[in-house]
Amino acid sequence: MAREPVATISWPRAVATTVIVALLGVGLLVVAPNLIVTRLGGLDRGQRVGLATIWFFGMLAALAWLLRRLQARKRI
Repeated sequence: MAREPVATISWPRAVATTVIVALLGVGLLVVAPNLIVTRLGGLDRGQRVGLATIWFFGMLAALAWLLRRLQARKRI
């Protein structure tokens, strides 16, 4: 059986990628829903919580898809 060539990335690139993905994840999955719940006007609390929950799971799915695409293209 032939082995696939292994794509390696350098340590600095791996660290930079980790930092970027972690910051993006915290921003989209923690900070944005918090801002939706605490600062969005015109809706009652239950509606804001529902909107924040939809945002959270939508962004979680988007980040999972993005990370999978980056893996498939051997960017990470």
